[in-house]
Amino acid sequence: MDSFLKRFFPEVYRQSQMQDTKVSHYCEFNSELLTMFTSSLYIAGLVATLVAASITRRYGRRVSMLIGGTIFVAGSVFGGAAVNVPMLILNRILLGIGLGFTNQSIPLYLSEMAPPRYRGAINNGFELCISLGILFANILNYFVIKITAGWGWRISLSMAALPAAFLTIGAIFLPETPSFIIQHDGDTNKARILLQKLRGTTSVQKELDDLVSASNLSRTTQYPFRNIFKRKYRPQLVIALLIPFFNQVTGINVMNFYAPVMFRTIGLKERASLFSSVVTRLCATFANIIAMMVVDRFGRRKLFLIGGVQMILSQFTVGAILAAKFKDYEDMDNEYAYLVLITTCVFVAGFAWSWGPLTFLVPAEVCPLEIRSAGQSIVVAVVFLMAFVIGQIFLEVLCSIKSATFFVFGGWICLMTLFVYLFLPETKKLPMEQMEQVWSRHWFWKKIVGEKVEKKQANSGKTALSL
Repeated sequence: MDSFLKRFFPEVYRQSQMQDTKVSHYCEFNSELLTMFTSSLYIAGLVATLVAASITRRYGRRVSMLIGGTIFVAGSVFGGAAVNVPMLILNRILLGIGLGFTNQSIPLYLSEMAPPRYRGAINNGFELCISLGILFANILNYFVIKITAGWGWRISLSMAALPAAFLTIGAIFLPETPSFIIQHDGDTNKARILLQKLRGTTSVQKELDDLVSASNLSRTTQYPFRNIFKRKYRPQLVIALLIPFFNQVTGINVMNFYAPVMFRTIGLKERASLFSSVVTRLCATFANIIAMMVVDRFGRRKLFLIGGVQMILSQFTVGAILAAKFKDYEDMDNEYAYLVLITTCVFVAGFAWSWGPLTFLVPAEVCPLEIRSAGQSIVVAVVFLMAFVIGQIFLEVLCSIKSATFFVFGGWICLMTLFVYLFLPETKKLPMEQMEQVWSRHWFWKKIVGEKVEKKQANSGKTALSL
């Protein structure tokens, strides 16, 4: 918003108004202070999620949600009341801490509470709610910009307290997951009652036995962060590292956080750029709903691959349009600017039904209970680390290599789509406690874990014979 830029980033505002004709369009918003404001959230989230891992494991998923929600509320207060850049950055740091706790605990909570056949759809609800949150924020921005006194940005920053309050109050009334109850309290009867309520049936003994077995193994693992680096957990570690890494190098956070900047860069005005962000988020939200409907039917791999191809074509198309039609010191024709908008909608839709929700779902599915909290922390930490790096360098890279930026993102998406095709097994509808089976059947991973599974099955057979 112009009023926000005038108050806190006057140099950026001056360049965005093209008062300095020597500044390339690609460099109008290149400001270290602006990128520090944007990316400080991620470095705070990175540190917070490592702390959240031990709290989630020791005190439960619900406690982490409560802590995250409370810190969200505090961050929103500082944002709405900001009078200088340090207060703005404090706002972002507190929001980052809240994200670190909630992104670490909520996907775990959803995965552990959901029935295996609906786990994908329920976990995708997490991404859908994120998408709805961004959509509501963009709509709010579009309307408060009309406040002529110029303080509409205060509403934008302080309104984060509303969903934060719902999260905090709602978490008070949530039960803990059956997995945590057994792991922490050893109360199988309480876990059985909760499972019966969740599943709507009294026939839960098989699932309960799997949970008890996983919990017994988990109790022998005192240092989950150290154990996840053992050879037997090599597939889970690779997935926990590479899936979130690839998630970020798609360029999605460029679209999420710099979309208004990008649309203004190519010639759309203040209000038009904010409205364009609303349109792209509507497409993402619709795609999230589709993902919830099909993820447990078609599986994770198909969505990864389809979304990957869709994003590759989108990034290359945006890069080609900018290379051909967008010059350093001339505005782009409106028809090409709106073509970039349409292509961006295709991109965010592809992300929203593939890499968006599946980045948190798949690692939570494949990690056994004894390393699940550590695995989820690695996922969130990598997301925040890469988001921080990309947030810090994107505007500088855009200024330096211009339209080639989007070809770089497209190249990364080619690589990650190939990774999924070669190395990611399908995990749909399989109970989380039986997930090791997918590794023993995979052409590559069975070389690493196959021997371990065979020994385990052999020992089980000897035990049965002795009985």
